[in-house]
Amino acid sequence: MLRKMILLTTLLLSGIPSSARLNLAQPKTAGLASFYGRREQGKRTASGERFDRHRFTCASRTYPLGTWLMIKYPRMGTFVVVRVTDRGPWVKGRVLDLSEHAATTLGLKGHGVDFVVIQPLLGS
Repeated sequence: MLRKMILLTTLLLSGIPSSARLNLAQPKTAGLASFYGRREQGKRTASGERFDRHRFTCASRTYPLGTWLMIKYPRMGTFVVVRVTDRGPWVKGRVLDLSEHAATTLGLKGHGVDFVVIQPLLGS
């Protein structure tokens, strides 16, 4: 029950369309994620938007801009839903850069870089 409430709250706060659902056509991926925030605040992203470290967004080299992703953090048993707004990360071995807010919500910020599971969503 608590997990369902957290999911609904996350979806509402992130602004994801209510029609979004898991995209089973695309398999889950996994890898190392990090976060970015203060230094990039207000700069233009690859999507043309200004980066806001207080939103649920991420940078990905592989997913199309505008794609909604569910990011699961197995170490903490948490997840968030984010939108791809930028390209990156540019550090070898990393698959995703999360906004500071998304990393904090996951519990990843204190670890800096850690393993996450990525599931694309439909309906965006």
